Amino acid sequence: MGNRLTKIYTKKGDDGTTDLGGNQRVPKYDQQIEVYGCLDELSAAIGILVAEGDISENIQAFLCNAQQDLFNIAGELSAPEFKSIDEEKVEEIEVFIESINSQLPPLKEFVVPGVNLQSSRTHLARAICRRAERELVKLALEKEVNPNSLKYLNRLSDAFFVVARKLARDENENEVVWDHQRQEK
Repeated sequence: MGNRLTKIYTKKGDDGTTDLGGNQRVPKYDQQIEVYGCLDELSAAIGILVAEGDISENIQAFLCNAQQDLFNIAGELSAPEFKSIDEEKVEEIEVFIESINSQLPPLKEFVVPGVNLQSSRTHLARAICRRAERELVKLALEKEVNPNSLKYLNRLSDAFFVVARKLARDENENEVVWDHQRQEK
């Protein structure tokens, strides 16, 4: 593959449009562009977790693979004939979730992020993933999307949840949970 990004700025987007590929210009708020933006933001959030290091090799590998898969989801949107995310990818996440979740106690309340930075950043990645999933669902109303990509993002956010719990407990052995008792005034 040659140099694809030799010129970083083209000035073509100065009018508020961008290229979907094949010289198809759309507004920068186009739903497909929203999905790309969410996937990009999620990959950046994962990048922070990866750069921190100090997490187990299996979680580190999972995060790095997820970043690659996010690029593949974007690739599927720009080139619908390209299929990368399949049922096997979804099942791999389920196996990963089970392996992490089996190390955790049952959850009885909603978790409040904030035990430590790694766990909190993982919860942030989970929230960004949920938004990416919502935006992809919205795009699916306009055009055909790979249903496995929708499943993948759904499972990925679940994986972030169990990883966040694990990272919180690795450091503190406790999690902050929602205190649902209403305070009398």
